[in-house]
Amino acid sequence: MKNIARNCIIALICLLTPVPAAFAATAPAEQGGSLLLTLFLGFFALIVVFQLVPACILFVGMLKGLFAREQKSEEKESHI
Repeated sequence: MKNIARNCIIALICLLTPVPAAFAATAPAEQGGSLLLTLFLGFFALIVVFQLVPACILFVGMLKGLFAREQKSEEKESHI
């Protein structure tokens, strides 16, 4: 019973809510990004690039360690 009442209330709210003007308006003919937005996206891209460089170096080092041939080291055993 509670589910039916809740669904009816949600349906009434959705039907009676007017459509905001932002959804009803058409897109302007020419959309240009602001300088501030461009700078923000550029700064974000720099952060991503500067984080990817050490990650790639670390990944390559890990792969080298996993797939490198073992070097046989001559261990000197000392007998007392």
